[in-house]
Amino acid sequence: MLQLCPCYYPIGQCTVPASEFQLDGDYLLGGVFDIHQSVTMYHDRPEAIDCSSYQKFQLMRFSVEEINNSTNLLPNVSLGYDIFDHCSDTHSFPGIFKLLSVDGMIQPWGKAHRNVSKVMAVVGPFTSTQVLTVAPLFMMDLIPMVSYGATYSALDKKETFPSFLRTVHSNKNIIEVVVNIVQHFKWRWVAFLYSDNAFGEDGRDLFTKRIKDTEICLAYTGILNNNTDYPLMFKQIEAQRIHIIVGFVPKITAETLIISAIKLNVTNKVWIAGDNWSLNKRLRKEKGIQNIGTVLGVSQPVVTIPGFSDFIYSSKNQTHCKNAEQNAFCNQVCNYCSSLSAEEILTVDPSYNFPVYSAVYAIAHALHNTLRCGVDECNGNITVHPYMVLAELKKSNFTLLNQRIKFYENGDPEFGSYYIVFWNHSGDAEKIGSYRFHPSVHFYINNTNIQWYTEGEVPTSLCSPECDVGFAKEEDGIHKCCFNCQICSNGTYINITEDSYKCINCKETEWSAPGSTSCNLRVVEYVPFTDSGAIMIMVGAWVLVGLTLAMSALFAINYNTPVVRSAGGPMCFLIFSCLSLCSLSVFFYFGKPTTSSCILRFLPFLLFYTVCLACFVVRSFQIVCVFKMAAKFPKLHSWWMKYHGQWLVITVAFVTQALLLLFGYAFAPPKPYNDTLEYPDKIILGCDINLVTSSGPVILLLSLCSLCFIFSYMGKDLPKNYNEAKAITFCLLLLILTWVIFATEYLLYHGKYIQTLNALAVLSSLYSFLLWYFFPKCYIIIFQPHRNTNEYFQGLIQNYTKTISQ
Repeated sequence: MLQLCPCYYPIGQCTVPASEFQLDGDYLLGGVFDIHQSVTMYHDRPEAIDCSSYQKFQLMRFSVEEINNSTNLLPNVSLGYDIFDHCSDTHSFPGIFKLLSVDGMIQPWGKAHRNVSKVMAVVGPFTSTQVLTVAPLFMMDLIPMVSYGATYSALDKKETFPSFLRTVHSNKNIIEVVVNIVQHFKWRWVAFLYSDNAFGEDGRDLFTKRIKDTEICLAYTGILNNNTDYPLMFKQIEAQRIHIIVGFVPKITAETLIISAIKLNVTNKVWIAGDNWSLNKRLRKEKGIQNIGTVLGVSQPVVTIPGFSDFIYSSKNQTHCKNAEQNAFCNQVCNYCSSLSAEEILTVDPSYNFPVYSAVYAIAHALHNTLRCGVDECNGNITVHPYMVLAELKKSNFTLLNQRIKFYENGDPEFGSYYIVFWNHSGDAEKIGSYRFHPSVHFYINNTNIQWYTEGEVPTSLCSPECDVGFAKEEDGIHKCCFNCQICSNGTYINITEDSYKCINCKETEWSAPGSTSCNLRVVEYVPFTDSGAIMIMVGAWVLVGLTLAMSALFAINYNTPVVRSAGGPMCFLIFSCLSLCSLSVFFYFGKPTTSSCILRFLPFLLFYTVCLACFVVRSFQIVCVFKMAAKFPKLHSWWMKYHGQWLVITVAFVTQALLLLFGYAFAPPKPYNDTLEYPDKIILGCDINLVTSSGPVILLLSLCSLCFIFSYMGKDLPKNYNEAKAITFCLLLLILTWVIFATEYLLYHGKYIQTLNALAVLSSLYSFLLWYFFPKCYIIIFQPHRNTNEYFQGLIQNYTKTISQ
């Protein structure tokens, strides 16, 4: 066993009587408070530089005294305490060993304990670094440590700190509040200053992780220690135009930071203080504090502890300094705290009073349950070990000053909240909001109470100004907050709630103008049957059918006349029938396209117009043959007449076209097509045709047209009054002109009325033969019957024969 030197007892570490650091009782609580701190190398001994921990130290004494005077909690059981002044992280181990000792002896771990220490649990220490320093010594024996200020997030890892609990929330919760403040005011460009210890580094890591999926950018991180070059740091912050500074540092470091900012004339900044210094009274009253900008902070809620003021007044009257105690280990200058009045002690930052108070009461309730205490007494036959108290401590569930005290499995408190404060011009920390954790998260800030350094407007902190509506961000550099703005083109839109960096394509049925934030439905357009142009063309088609019927009747009546026979005789009725059937195609150019309407839009015209052209090919060939080949090539003329060559040509043309259409439509039939490319705000409904499968029927039509034109042109020197070939040539010229005009329109215009123009071209193709080939013959039949005689025609033929024979 290790024998401890009596000079290391906490008695000799304070400027007040020993009775304030020790109190006998049936069970002892350890207390660790950093009343005196080694803050600078110029001090040969620890010096009390402020009395915030002195107040917390007194609050533990008050809590134990209040419990001992209670009849409901631990009846007939007295609590004592052994409080240690943690004045240094590296020179305080003798005091820690004192808390662990039994009768002044340290028992090695792993050995059976013959005697049990009276220390059932420890309240403290305050800072995370202090906890990390001493916690392993208590964890080995599962002695409960209930810290009232250590917020290092890793302390909730039970595999490393199995007996650690705390009555303050971890850094994770503090950072959550800070980030909520930054987001509330839409700040994006932030500096984060942190202390050079586990507490500060933990805060930096948590802040970086928390803002990862937000619009906040960490523009600058600065580590603060004794070697920090504050002029250089503030120069770098100013160079990056950062207006928001988060100070995640202890109180002493914060004082150095803010005073440096005042001396260096740092202005126009918003400072967000952590809970360690947000209620710092000295800084709020510092001369020139208003020049640095606006200070907001996250603080522990201030809870008034009933009876504590009376306790301080009572105990302060007995406080005095003993010079003999100044030679003990971790000695301190006998100053400041011992000379403060009760009023000065009570006005010190009370942020952590309730965490100390609830820590002591949580241990007391755990001991109460371990001893199975009833109304009047506790079971004195139970040998209490610290691990038994720990088990009950984890199950805490009691009400203290209207708050339900409970712990999560990881030892973090399941109670409490944070205040959001603002340092007003009067030097007070004014509450402007809160962040409540239980029973549900609730966050609010009253913006109207904040007096910004901008005199009204909420300050901004942006690397790049926000993009205008309809513009997407394009990152410029490593920070997502630094960007250029690019307008979203037509057919795209920006949704900043989902992704402000990407223009999203509209659906095929939607459209958008440049710089849009949403898409609009495209207008679906096609030519309905009720369209005036469609009606006129369909009427024209019916008129054509009526004219073909009328001409068929007229030709039938005058079937044996020379005009009818010269026009083609029986072939005229085939042409009339095909022209009427071709007109069916016109009706399918209107209305909403379907697969059947797309097929019928092309099939009748391509098939039956082929027959028409074939008829005119053989007719033009026959005209040339009669007037030229009959005289020069009589055998060829005889063979043509004998085997009915004209019908053979027509049949071959019809069958060929039918087969081409059959195979083409079998493999790739025309189908409805939505044209979304030509007009951004419209969908033009039409029919899509396969160019490969459609090329065959079109080539056949062009071939027939070319042959017809060649044969008819060969008859240009026929008798002047015998104008069959000339009429066919003129009809073909009109046909060619019609489709040239349509092709030009098709290249220049792609609206819905292209279907109307296509139907008009089809109808014009039919009328070109009906009006310019057959109508003159009807005119002769009706109005010039003298020209419709055999004698007249024979005279023309004989005169032409004599002319070419000469």
